Amino acid sequence: MGEYKHNLDTKGRIIMPSKFRELLDGQFVITRGLDRCLFAYTEEEWSRIEEKLKTLPLTKKDARKFTRLFFSGAAAVEIDKQGRINIPQNLREYAGLTKDCTVIGVSSRIEIWDSAAWEDFYTESEDNFEDIAEDLIDFDL
Repeated sequence: MGEYKHNLDTKGRIIMPSKFRELLDGQFVITRGLDRCLFAYTEEEWSRIEEKLKTLPLTKKDARKFTRLFFSGAAAVEIDKQGRINIPQNLREYAGLTKDCTVIGVSSRIEIWDSAAWEDFYTESEDNFEDIAEDLIDFDL
């Protein structure tokens, strides 16, 4: 959980919030996410997702496209002694990461956003928060 602002340095490194570093145990997997952000998973969670995606039918064109994009963008990353990770160039380009980034916790994953893109997404979604909630299953919050 949480939202943190950090800067990407000129070498493509970003500090992972200390709260997340503890959960990630030094190494994790990062890949293309939805909505032009990056998804990061613990190795255990990545294995769980990989098993689920293996069950998608190869005969379905969208299943093939999704798994190709999802897995081809995946990279194992390690947290250095300063608490930083190096985000591969192809993933920085996909998410439009240049300098100002927002790192958020979303249940079983971490998302890394370009801060301007996150603000746009947040503003648009915040205005429709009640409508979005209504369209979902009644979770009785």
